[in-house]
Amino acid sequence: MDNQTEVRKFILLGLTSLQGLQKFLFMLFLLLYLSTLLGNMAIMIVVACEPRLHTPMYFFLSNLSCLDIFYSTVTVPKMLAGFLSGHQGISYTGCLSQLHFFHFLGSSDGLLLAVMAYDRFVAICNPLRYTLIMRPRACLLLAVGTWTTGFLHALMHTVMTSRLHFCGPNHIQHYFCDIKPLVRLACSSSQLNLNLLNIITGSLAIGPFVFTLLSYLYIFSFLRLKVQSKEGRRKAFSTCISHLTVVALFYVPVIFNYVPPSSGNSARWTMIATVMYTVVTPVLNPLIYTLRNVEVKCALKRRLFSTEYLAQKMFCLAACVG
Repeated sequence: MDNQTEVRKFILLGLTSLQGLQKFLFMLFLLLYLSTLLGNMAIMIVVACEPRLHTPMYFFLSNLSCLDIFYSTVTVPKMLAGFLSGHQGISYTGCLSQLHFFHFLGSSDGLLLAVMAYDRFVAICNPLRYTLIMRPRACLLLAVGTWTTGFLHALMHTVMTSRLHFCGPNHIQHYFCDIKPLVRLACSSSQLNLNLLNIITGSLAIGPFVFTLLSYLYIFSFLRLKVQSKEGRRKAFSTCISHLTVVALFYVPVIFNYVPPSSGNSARWTMIATVMYTVVTPVLNPLIYTLRNVEVKCALKRRLFSTEYLAQKMFCLAACVG
């Protein structure tokens, strides 16, 4: 290894090399990215400003929106730059940083979906003890736990990847630095990295996914057997279906990418699956949760589209400027 040149820069080949298609994809993904930012920021602002939404469910929803904003920002701006300039270069340090934050925010996102499933399970199946179980301190600990677990999971992969030697080639078959396409370029053995990816990351994907499915199976059984009110049953089903839609859009492509066999998926299908949970899911989350949620829709109308509220904000802004 002493006589080999260490790679200090990688080239991201991106989604496609077709010039005509790159311009169209740039406009499409730019629109999706801006929608992600605006939609998730709107949810965070409304949840923070609306006292009636200061509940565990919306606390976790605002955390999910925050994660989605950062999660998309890790990969999409670099992808957009690649559409404009062709193949996009990234430094070795920048590649490891992107890998770390991608897995940090992605694993936190997956764990948070399982926490939200637990919140719905307690709220629907044990409503009398809901305020006791999901008290503010417990909710804060659950949120901190998801972020911390995601950070430690990503740190493990970052450290292990940094121990690999890269001596060429330096072209990554992806639009960002992910573990599998990166370790394929390593000159040293990467079997341990792939084993950790399959075992640890696979467990972090399958475990919360199974827990979420079991939670909702129990919820649906409970609603069918114990809840007599059609209106109460309809409202509970609406909330659960919204959450399950997000779960399916996120977990299915993640499991497709990170559960063994390690090299069983082609680079093109891997990128398509990754687009689903890095671009599509973050932009759909605000739509899914607001279009099927009367409380959020009403709060959005009051806080963001009320002429009285906008006039008040304009007056405050003018006073500050003055």
